[in-house]
Amino acid sequence: MPTPATLAAIIITLCFAAGLNVYATIFSLGLMARLHWIVLPDTLHILTSLWVVVASGIFFAAEFVADKIPGFDLAWNALHTFIRIPVAALMAYAAGSHLSPGMHILVTCIGASIAAIAHSSKSALRVVVTPSPEPISNIALSTGEDAVAVGLSWLALHHAMLAGATVLVLSIACLVTLYLSFHLVKKSFRWLSTDRRGAAGATSITPLRPTD
Repeated sequence: MPTPATLAAIIITLCFAAGLNVYATIFSLGLMARLHWIVLPDTLHILTSLWVVVASGIFFAAEFVADKIPGFDLAWNALHTFIRIPVAALMAYAAGSHLSPGMHILVTCIGASIAAIAHSSKSALRVVVTPSPEPISNIALSTGEDAVAVGLSWLALHHAMLAGATVLVLSIACLVTLYLSFHLVKKSFRWLSTDRRGAAGATSITPLRPTD
């Protein structure tokens, strides 16, 4: 059984991965455990169920496509606010069942918060990138997020403390991304509002006719 610190690092890492792509996280964990590439904590053994692996694989394939369609990805990510964060919290709760009651609740709350940070920064970045006329940036961003989710899932079970430290750095970067995205969107709305007021003012001016 991993030590409490190691288990906390595993939970935090998996919750961050789930915040990016919950289906990729569950699918990769279940598949890698069935292939004996990783060893899951006993409390997460349910992820190795064939039904869980197949279902998460199907949803992962659906998200792989949906998350790369500009515009539709915004609605998809908004809907998954009610899926990624609760599922991450459930994973944290299940994985931390061997901890003391106080630490169990704390780790569950931290896991849910980490998932919320990852999900929120992902959604905010999409709001900034999606209006771009070319689809390459959207596709590259989505593919990178999928790769990070799968990579962190593997790293968490092989080098838990390194994975936990990586997630802490990524979480800080996500908070910075949230801050910058918010101000960029706010600035864009202010620019559009000013531009419209200027256009309305220009059309309301009646040119003077020359007098004889």
